Amino acid sequence: MAEDLLINQGSKEEKYLSIIPQIKGLLKGESDIIANLANISAALKEQFGWLWVGFYLLKNDELVLGPFQGPVACTRIRKGRGVCGTSWEQLKTMIVPDVEKFPGHIACSSLSKSEIVIPILSAGIFLGVLDVDSELLNDFDEVDERFLKEILEIVEETMQTEIHK
Repeated sequence: MAEDLLINQGSKEEKYLSIIPQIKGLLKGESDIIANLANISAALKEQFGWLWVGFYLLKNDELVLGPFQGPVACTRIRKGRGVCGTSWEQLKTMIVPDVEKFPGHIACSSLSKSEIVIPILSAGIFLGVLDVDSELLNDFDEVDERFLKEILEIVEETMQTEIHK
């Protein structure tokens, strides 16, 4: 696939419906997880213009910064700490409308106002989280959760397809 993305200016749902096939194209034929997560971060940041989009991956019982787009970020996060650590601890999506009101929020950037964090699971095993921050309050909802989970499923499918070739 060409490296240029077609950026959709429609509704949130239309933006996801436009970017998901493009992400599939970017991941097709590539099994390297770091390359795929890097391209997903870039594609989502380009499509939505969020402050920060990236991944934290589980290494030695802590989340370690992985591929991302945006300002510099915290490098390591312990289980139960901040939104990412809480998502890991509870193994559930965290949608935070106002990060200032989240107990124990880790302020990597003072520009961040709202956040969504989705745990990445493969065959029930926790691998890390997808973390997205916005400069706008209340920027994330169930639409984001549904489509971001769909994107994470594409990553897993791509990896499984490449492994079994």
